Amino acid sequence: MRIDSEICIACEACVPYCPMKAISMDDVAVIDQDECVDCAACLKAQVCPVDCIIYEPAPWPRAVRAAFSDPITVHKVTGIAGRGTEEVKTNEVTGRMKPGWLALGVELGRPITGARFRDLEKVSQALGKLGVYFEPKNPVTALMADTSTGRIQDDVLGEKVLSAIIECVFPEEKLLSVIEALQKVSKEIDTVFSVALSDLVESGEKVPLEAMLNKLGLFYRINGKNNIGLGRPKFKGGK
Repeated sequence: MRIDSEICIACEACVPYCPMKAISMDDVAVIDQDECVDCAACLKAQVCPVDCIIYEPAPWPRAVRAAFSDPITVHKVTGIAGRGTEEVKTNEVTGRMKPGWLALGVELGRPITGARFRDLEKVSQALGKLGVYFEPKNPVTALMADTSTGRIQDDVLGEKVLSAIIECVFPEEKLLSVIEALQKVSKEIDTVFSVALSDLVESGEKVPLEAMLNKLGLFYRINGKNNIGLGRPKFKGGK
């Protein structure tokens, strides 16, 4: 994103619309290119009276910013808009969940903080050491130079995005190790993250993960995801 300084009238109307607080005012509006994640929120708000906000496709590696930050951008690897992933909670579509396994989604950057890939890598490598299986149809996984370790390719490490989700699955007996790894790495990164854990609901509406989290003394909220026939039920069941 950039501002056409020749026509900007310094009205400040765009400033509140930047989730990264990357727009400041001098004689005219100025965008901090290092902090801007190319989400285009300032442009899409349509508040500029002189249309001085301009979006120009960026070269690689900066192009990764819009792919993760602009919700209408379709990710080239996965073909999915938004953050580029059909999350594991849509199990009736993906079929990624199996009995005895848990799925993990770690979203870095939201709300209104953003995340750099160097921090994403710290989290993915902490998980990689535990032998988790990273979701292949995920844009963060697509940027990994080594999916066995969670190492992300060097050229994007300094890039900042609005948010990104690391997804993986692992046997349920690794839950404590995963939680401990996340607690440790949370003190080493310069952003925020939320954690989503998923498992399969058993007959009688039992949620095995609930008992596991209670045993560990962790705070959680149970959320359900049901397909009511409006989605795309690609997965046909089976183990």
